[in-house]
Amino acid sequence: MGKLSNKGFTRSNDETRTNFGAPLRFERPSILSQVLVALFLLFFLWSTANAGLSLSELLAGFPNMATIAGEMVPPATDRVWPMANAILVTFQMALVGTVIGIALSIPIAILAARNTSPHPVVRHITRSVVSFFRTVPDLAWALFFVASVGLGPFAGTLTIIVDTIGFCARFFAESMEEVDPGPSEALASIGASPMDRIAVVLMPGAMPSFINISLFSLEKAVRSSVVLGLVGAGGIGAELAVSMEMFRYDQAAMIVLMIFILVFAVEQFSSSTRNRLLRQSK
Repeated sequence: MGKLSNKGFTRSNDETRTNFGAPLRFERPSILSQVLVALFLLFFLWSTANAGLSLSELLAGFPNMATIAGEMVPPATDRVWPMANAILVTFQMALVGTVIGIALSIPIAILAARNTSPHPVVRHITRSVVSFFRTVPDLAWALFFVASVGLGPFAGTLTIIVDTIGFCARFFAESMEEVDPGPSEALASIGASPMDRIAVVLMPGAMPSFINISLFSLEKAVRSSVVLGLVGAGGIGAELAVSMEMFRYDQAAMIVLMIFILVFAVEQFSSSTRNRLLRQSK
C-alpha cells in the first residue's frame, strides 16, 4: 500500500480551534463602538430620570387603580345605543378614510418609486411630502382639521386620509421597486410605454403586497380613529372623554369593551383575508 499523504488535511491552529474547539462567539468591539454604547447607556439613564419613573408613586397609585377598576364593574348599559352609534361612526370614519387614502396613495407611489417616477426630482419631492405626512402625529392633524372644518367626523376622516397616504404611499412605492424588472424591461424593448409597463407588470406584481399593506392600514386607522374623538374629530373617543370627565367609569368600561370588540373583529377579518391570499399564492 502506498503512503497516504496528509496534503489537504492540515489546518492552522486558528481553524482547528474554530472547527473543533469552542467557537468564537463575539469579536472584540472597536473603541468607537464601546464609546457609542457608553453614550447610549448614559443617555438612557438620563432619559429614565426625566421620564419621571417612580416606584413609590406607582405603589401609592394602586389603591386608586383598584377603586376605578371596581367602579367599572359591571359596565353600564344605560347608553348602549348612543355608544353603538358612536362605534359605528368610528368604523365608518376609518373605512372611508382608508379607502380614499389608499386610492390616492397609488398615483403618489408611482411618482415616488424609483422604477416608475418620471424624474429623480419628482421622486425626491414626492417622498418628502409623504414623509411629512407620516411624521406629523395623528392628533396634530386632527387638531388642524378640527380648526379648519369644525368638530365632527369629517375632520377625523380627513386625518385618516392623510395618515393613510403617509403609510401606504411609502410601502406601495417600495413594493413596486421590489418587482422583478425582467418583464418590464422586456416590454420596454418592444416599445411599451411606461404606463403600459406599470399597468401590465408592476401593479399586478406588487398587488399582493398592496393588499397586505392596505389591510394593515385599515387596522391602524380603526385604532387611530378611536383616539381622534378625544380632540373633537368624531367617533367613540368623544364619548370616552365625556365618561371619564364625569367619573362614569362604568360607562367608560362599556366603551372600552365596544372598542375591543371592534378592533378584534377588524383584526380577525384582516388576518383571515391575508391567510386566504397566502393560500391562493401557493
